[in-house]
Amino acid sequence: MKRRDFLSTSALGLGTLALNGCYKENNSIKDKNININRGKKVTLKLATSWPAHFPIMGTGVDSFAKRCFELSGGTLEIKVYPKNILVPALQVFDTCSATQIDAFHSGVYYWKGKNSVFSIFGGMPLGLTSEEMITWLKFGGGMELWREFYAKFNLYPLVGGSTGPQMGGWFKKEINSLADLKGLKMRIPGLGGEVMKKLGVNPVLLPAGEIYTALERGTIDATEWVGPALDRMMGFDKTADYYYTGWHEPGSILEITFNKNRWEKLSAEHQAIITSATEEMTGTMIQEFRYKNAKALASMPKNVQIKTFPKEIIETAKIALNEVLAKESKLNEDFKRTLESYQNFSKLNLAWDNISTKHFLNIRG
Repeated sequence: MKRRDFLSTSALGLGTLALNGCYKENNSIKDKNININRGKKVTLKLATSWPAHFPIMGTGVDSFAKRCFELSGGTLEIKVYPKNILVPALQVFDTCSATQIDAFHSGVYYWKGKNSVFSIFGGMPLGLTSEEMITWLKFGGGMELWREFYAKFNLYPLVGGSTGPQMGGWFKKEINSLADLKGLKMRIPGLGGEVMKKLGVNPVLLPAGEIYTALERGTIDATEWVGPALDRMMGFDKTADYYYTGWHEPGSILEITFNKNRWEKLSAEHQAIITSATEEMTGTMIQEFRYKNAKALASMPKNVQIKTFPKEIIETAKIALNEVLAKESKLNEDFKRTLESYQNFSKLNLAWDNISTKHFLNIRG
């Protein structure tokens, strides 16, 4: 090799080595920056409306917190506080709004007293299933509306699970007509409670831990809760013999909601991790409810009679629901806007559902 060629080749090689060194050094700096960013540990306080490690809903939140810790490499720790440890079950909304906690897990329909529109985001009687509700929220404009209205309370909501279709409730006496509902005291929240009120029921709002005692002592005459798995765990099959199929909560939505200021201060990485973990939690919760409800139903005690509400009650409930929706739409512009969005999606979805899911279920038998 000629000396000139050797020098040129050597210069090129040294240049390449230098560039590689710079590349590695820059990458090393980037890696260090990433590690520095990930090394800033964030700890959040999340209160729930459920007892400690409550099956499916409570354990779902426990798994969510664990998943956030894993995905973040330990830089995001969410400490879960069951009801009454930091906050009473039905005060998590106000406490989070006031920045006294960072987040909470609960049911959206509990807050209809703050704004009646929240009952729509929790699920509509005789309305959308869990899959349909989540589709409306994610693709039909529902989530944008939910976040707009929650922002007025300094809150930022995410879907935090769903129960799937719920049962219609436990009754101490058989319901054969509308007359049998008159004057009954029943634990039932949300729009379902408003409809039952029109049917003559006195709706009562109680957190999970107080329902069994109220039913056992006769403080209430009936209660709805979720489905066979959690209802039997609560002991309702020991206090009431008549278990009715559902109509009022075909797809109830639960929430993991953050204080809005706190959410906006989180890194984009931690926000993405939380969002991903909530979606994973939601899918798992729906599947777990389906499996465990099926198992619990298969071993239902012999004293329990599965009943369907008389046609008279269902038809009257449909009329009552339309009256409630019309009244709230006149009183509340937020409710009117959200109901229009919900109904537009329902109409769009119905034609497809009729020739897909509904058709298949009918022919499957």
